[in-house]
This record gives sequence, C-alpha cells and structure tokens, in this order.
Amino acid sequence: MRETLQEAKSFFRKGDIVLLILCLATSAFGCLVVASATSAAKFGGSTRYIGIQLVATLVGVFAYILMSSIDVDALSERRRGLTVFNIFLLLLLIPLGTDNNTGNKSWIPLPVLPINVQPAEICKIFFIVVLASVMASHQNRISGARSVLHILFHFGLIAGLNFVISHDLGVTLIFAAIFLGLFIAGGIRLSWFFGGLGALAAVFPVLWVKFLSDEQKNRILVLIVPEVIDPTGLDERWHTTQSLNSLTGGGMLGQGLFNGNRTQGGQLFAQHTDYIFSSIGEELGYVGCLLVIVLMLAIIGRCIWVGTQSKDYMRRMVCFGAAFALMFQVMINIGMCLGVMPVIGLTLPLISYGGSSIIATYLMLGLVSGVHARPAPRIHERYIRPPL
Repeated sequence: MRETLQEAKSFFRKGDIVLLILCLATSAFGCLVVASATSAAKFGGSTRYIGIQLVATLVGVFAYILMSSIDVDALSERRRGLTVFNIFLLLLLIPLGTDNNTGNKSWIPLPVLPINVQPAEICKIFFIVVLASVMASHQNRISGARSVLHILFHFGLIAGLNFVISHDLGVTLIFAAIFLGLFIAGGIRLSWFFGGLGALAAVFPVLWVKFLSDEQKNRILVLIVPEVIDPTGLDERWHTTQSLNSLTGGGMLGQGLFNGNRTQGGQLFAQHTDYIFSSIGEELGYVGCLLVIVLMLAIIGRCIWVGTQSKDYMRRMVCFGAAFALMFQVMINIGMCLGVMPVIGLTLPLISYGGSSIIATYLMLGLVSGVHARPAPRIHERYIRPPL
C-alpha cells in the first residue's frame, strides 16, 4: 500500500500524461454533447445526467492515476484471483441483475447511488490482464496446442458466462474482440485462427438457434434482408432510419448545440447513449463527427504506441488489449449509427452517457499509463525465495 501511494505521488513524472490529456479532451467533449442531448423536453430539463457524467469523469481521473500506480506484474501474479473475482461479479447478476431498460440483464442497481453498475465493464479490464498474463506464460511456445487451449479456456469461461447470465451480446463481443486481437498480435499461428473460423462455422447453426433471441436475430438479419425482416420500416429499421436522418441532417457544420430538430424534439432514440454519434452529426455536423473519430483514433493510437515501446511481452499485450477493446466498441457504435452494424447496445467510450462506463474506461486506460511508467519488469526489486 505504501509503495502504491509513493507511485501515485510520482504519477506526473512517470505516468502517461499525453493519454490522460486525450481522455480529458474526449470527456469534455462528451459532457458537452450529453448536456445538449439531455436538454430535450423528454428529459424534463434535468441536469442529473450531466452531473453524473461530470462526477464519473472526476472519479475516472482518480481511478486512472490509481491504476497507473499499480505494477501490472503485481496484477499478473494474481491472475487466478482476478479470474475468480470476474466470475463472482458476473454471478452477482443472477440475484441482483436488472435490464435497465436494455433488454439485457447486465446491470446491478446501487441503492445509495443514482447509477447502475455493469459488472462486465469491470471484468473487461481484468480479462485483459488475465489473458495477457496467460499468453506471457506460454510465449515461448505460444502456438502449441496446450497454450492455445489455455488461452481459449479463459476466453470461453468469461465470455460464455457473461452471455449465458446477461444475454448481452454487445459486451460478449467486446471480450471476443480482445481475445481475437491478442490472438493475432501475440504471434499465434494463423492456422489456429482459420481452424477456429471453421469450427465456429460448424457450430454456428446451433448457436443461432439455441442462444440468440428472436430480437437479436432480427437485428442481424435486417442488415442483410431489410425488406423481409421489416417491410414497413416501423420495427427493426425505425431507429436506424431516425439515426441516419439525424446524422445527415446537420450537414457540414450542424444545426448547433441544443438546436437539433430530432435530438431536441425527442425523435432520436437513446440520443445520449447508443445514438449519441447521430446527435453529434445533427447538431455539430460532419466536423463534429470527424472530431470524435480523431479523438478516439488518437487514444487508440497512443495505447498501441505505448505497447510497442515496451519490450516486455505481457505489457505489450495489455496495451494492445485496451486498444482492441476501444477500437471494436467505436467501430460498432459508429457503424450502428450508420446502419451498417447490428444494434447491440454498445456506447461510444468517454462520450456517451454512463457513469460506470466512464470510470471503467479510465481504469482500463490507467493500465496503459502504468505500462508507460514501467515499460519493463523491475526484476531487481523482486525477492526470490530460495528453494526449500
């Protein structure tokens, strides 16, 4: 504990200040657009949303500094404990979980706070550490069958448990994106990748029939045969149509903050969460959308850069895992607003409204900052127990 406090004090000397500045700039922009999106009449003029967003950002900064002060090796050595903790968090959804009006039982309400917590957001952070640690333990034979099966076990355990309990396809796919990204970046032979694709194709009919709800199936099929799934355009295609109208309705510079026709008129669904990118397009135009993309690419690029600067395999995997998680979430959210990705309820990191999501993102990026502060293991500080 004393060492952690000392590391926290040296944050501004060792931590990744550039990444923190990028996060704060993105959060500031997010707070601005959330304030505009929630000023619509259907929100009753409440300042609750922007208040929670600001508090979550402040807590997130402290979480970023705290996580930066923790040596990732210390977390890696406790990967079994982290795995048990992840399982425990997901199992809490059975007695305490609620759908929070999303259709997925993936939230736990906190009676003393005005927010709901999504356990999978926290699990995502430790999942990156656990997977990086497992891969590092096998790095000299990373493409061996035992190594690949060990890695696959950890992915299947957490991703499968999350989906079975919560039925949240979106977050489950984030776990899959982290796994797939590290699988490739970690140097595993591509023959395993193509073999996995073949196995997935073989079991896909069973997964489609047994595990996906009719609503989830329709959200995917509507991208392929829209006229068949929703011939009137009033069901699965309705929100996407409104999203596209808002996104393109702002033109180059937008209609102005607090002035978007659909955003302020309440015609845009989830305008402060899932479809906030469309709200930005309507009120700030293509310029505002481009700014979002530039900020997110800068954060993702910084994560990748920090990873490439470290010569330690596990630390690289941690940074790449954070980058893949963000990259996938941004692609799905923007693609959803554009109507080219299925609607699976993923928010835009650091911009969409959501207290637990904001804090979890800062925690995850704090891992990257910790790698920046300690790019190599501090072997000289470790006590080696003599053999008994």
